Amino acid sequence: MSENTVPQKGAARSGPGRVLVAVYAVFALAATARAGVQIATRFEEAPLAYLLSLAAGIIYIVATVGIARSGRTSHRVAMVSCAIELCGVLAVGTLSLLDPAAFPDDTVWSGYGSGYLFIPLFLPVLGMLWLRHVEKGRTPERAQTS
Repeated sequence: MSENTVPQKGAARSGPGRVLVAVYAVFALAATARAGVQIATRFEEAPLAYLLSLAAGIIYIVATVGIARSGRTSHRVAMVSCAIELCGVLAVGTLSLLDPAAFPDDTVWSGYGSGYLFIPLFLPVLGMLWLRHVEKGRTPERAQTS
């Protein structure tokens, strides 16, 4: 986009942004539902793992909504969510490999998301790159009104 081009309203939800929102929505639903069932049926078996899965699901929900919306505040919230998500994946991934006994059951982020084809490791990076791309497309006039 040129410097004078104003992105269309909802540009974050078009093309690659639409795919990103869809992937985030699937992970939000999957992680939250899985954690809900695990917490309700066998919480005592692996409370840390199940609570971390629930936290991941909530972060995915917030990121999904933030990426899907077009306002500056939504994008900031999504960017923070993606950053927290990346830190979580790296921390939980490392801890789950260093101390497997602390994670008797997998979380979405265990082994850097190995149970989910490592998508949890790359998803926040893609999210932040997409949000940066969309933000760069804003002109100063558009950025002030969003």
